[in-house]
Amino acid sequence: MARAATTSDAFNAIAEPRRRQILLFLAHNEHEVGEIVTAIGLDQPSVSKHLGVLRHVNLVRVRRNGRHRLYRTNAAAIRPLHEFAETFERYWQHQLNRVKERAEQSVHPIPPDHDAHELSSPNSNHSNPAIPQPTDKEKS
Repeated sequence: MARAATTSDAFNAIAEPRRRQILLFLAHNEHEVGEIVTAIGLDQPSVSKHLGVLRHVNLVRVRRNGRHRLYRTNAAAIRPLHEFAETFERYWQHQLNRVKERAEQSVHPIPPDHDAHELSSPNSNHSNPAIPQPTDKEKS
């Protein structure tokens, strides 16, 4: 199956890592091509080509200031990308919560048949395996 052209839509355009770098660089301020070249470390023709693709799919806008062209991101066009990625945020947040829970359990293990209240209760007849219990000899 033939791959879609990079200029067919925003998703194909940002599949190129250098274009994502350019978008990140332009995220907060507008910049001239020369500033982008210096920041990203690509040659000027490559940056201009990538900017052309980003402009074609409307992710970047340009304005003239005398002889200079200033590029900036187009937030409205980036919004659908964000909304798409946001669909998966709940999944990743759930995964991060599971990792956090497992890490906390490894630091403070809680037996599966006990709840935290039982373990902290001074009158509880249940023992926490993480805390050494006195032997019968020591109890006497």
